[in-house]
Amino acid sequence: MSDEHTRRARTVTRADVARYAGVSTAVVSYVLNDGPKPVAPLTRERVLDAVKVLGYRPNAAARALSKGSSDMFGMLVVDSRNPFFAQLCHALGEAAAQDGRTLLIVNTDREHTTAADQIHDLTARQIGGLIIADLLTAAEQALVENLGIPVVLINQYAGAVGVPALGADFRDGARRAVEHLVGHGYRSIAFIGSASIFDDRERGWGDALTAAGLPLGARIHAPFSYEGGYQAGIELADAAERPRAAFAASDQVAVGLLAALHARGLRVPEDVAVVSFDGTDAAEYACPPLTTTAQPMAEMAREAIRLLQAGDAEPGYRAFPTALVVRRSCGCE
Repeated sequence: MSDEHTRRARTVTRADVARYAGVSTAVVSYVLNDGPKPVAPLTRERVLDAVKVLGYRPNAAARALSKGSSDMFGMLVVDSRNPFFAQLCHALGEAAAQDGRTLLIVNTDREHTTAADQIHDLTARQIGGLIIADLLTAAEQALVENLGIPVVLINQYAGAVGVPALGADFRDGARRAVEHLVGHGYRSIAFIGSASIFDDRERGWGDALTAAGLPLGARIHAPFSYEGGYQAGIELADAAERPRAAFAASDQVAVGLLAALHARGLRVPEDVAVVSFDGTDAAEYACPPLTTTAQPMAEMAREAIRLLQAGDAEPGYRAFPTALVVRRSCGCE
């Protein structure tokens, strides 16, 4: 077996390239990374010829360590297990890849580590930009405004002072979802979702009921989780005056709600109609399939990556329109 065949039978290393070219591994690194030290043209040619002959493929992780990770964007997300955030992260990863970037995702719900600490950890990796899918405190916002790298906030309800922010039109999307329930003739419609004063979905629910001349229904505030939706569903099912319909502020909450209603022997939509918000894949495969307000995740992801790539985007807020996806949980066939 020839020496060349033996080399190709295993992974070719930078040391192999150096031996073939008759240079040090440091010189190979300088050629492949365009620095930090200059290399004579003839030496550079020998190294590139060795790379071609041996079929060497530089390790991306090693390159990042040697030259920084400016080709990598960081992302802070509340909880990537949430179906919405899982799909948003996937959309952002695809958009980043189309721009020749990779995405490093960190969850902000880890115990004993603050969001500020995680932001510092990410920036220490010399990332080229940062996407944050979380609501920031005033101190955290002041921190990101002074990082010295492009930052974009996503899944936001309003703008930030010093950085661009993106989000769905939560209020309008929620209003149109509840209007759809009103159009079915339901007159008692509950809200199930976050107690956050920033969440415009509860306002949209109220807008629709008020415009229809209906009283505000029950409010059940619950965490954005399957368990939160399940517990809210038990409370709704056991209420002395059970609402005829419910607007769940996320698909994840709605799936938990459906499980609770089923556990109490109630049918959807025959006993309680349900609409939700987010437009995740999980909504289509729930039982029954959920009518949901879909956020334009792919479009928001592309815009976020574009803003990071531009590097000098003006601060401000952009709200993206949503689309109601009608399925069986609301009473439509």
